[in-house]
Amino acid sequence: MMKLTKYNQLDPLFSADFGGLFERFFNESLENETRKFSPAVDISEDDAQFEIQLAVPGMKKQDFHVDLTEGRLTISGERKIEEKKEGKNFHSLETQYGSFSRAFYVPDNVNPDKIEAVYEDGILKIFLPKAEKKVNKASIEVK
Repeated sequence: MMKLTKYNQLDPLFSADFGGLFERFFNESLENETRKFSPAVDISEDDAQFEIQLAVPGMKKQDFHVDLTEGRLTISGERKIEEKKEGKNFHSLETQYGSFSRAFYVPDNVNPDKIEAVYEDGILKIFLPKAEKKVNKASIEVK
């Protein structure tokens, strides 16, 4: 049985030294236009399928892009902050906004033609049905 595994791409902006990490932290916190976040992901499996759930409340289904290319499932989108700030003074703003992209390698036993995605109640669910197991059986006559 194969497992669904997270695609781990090295971040080209990441620097191994502390100074680079420190600089990156402050640059990213000051850049609101290109903010990125990583939504929480739950992955489960049963006999029939794998299921991926992303917690992304406050989005619309047209805000997502789901793509399967050469065994890599990429889920991306963008959650935009509301521009209506009239009469509001925020004391705390912990909701994450910006673009995101998550990628996963899909096992060989997934049927790519039957993958479905549903967005409901702030959760994006992607169903990856397993291909039916083919039983190769033959009766061999002994001569």
